[in-house]
Amino acid sequence: MGSTAPPRRTPDGRYVVVNERLWRAANPQLAPEQRDALVQELMAARRAVRAAIDAIALRAARARVHAAKVALGERGAVWWQDGAPDLNRRLVKNTPYADWFYANP
Repeated sequence: MGSTAPPRRTPDGRYVVVNERLWRAANPQLAPEQRDALVQELMAARRAVRAAIDAIALRAARARVHAAKVALGERGAVWWQDGAPDLNRRLVKNTPYADWFYANP
């Protein structure tokens, strides 16, 4: 198996670009230990989603995933303070990042 390059980050660090779509990045102001613990919880929650045997377990596991993503800053209120809008899940070509993205393949 070959290694894959990490996704590109926008110059301001707010998003990663995957398949030409923006995804909100984790809050860089989190302490490394806190970020690591939240990532571990997120991975455990994702495993619980795959292992869910009924609708109740699936709902609980998805709630864990959501809570971990909110705590990481990937969902919920934005972690930046300058009032810029959240462009999460938008195609990069339809955002102010388009020129940067296409000028830096």
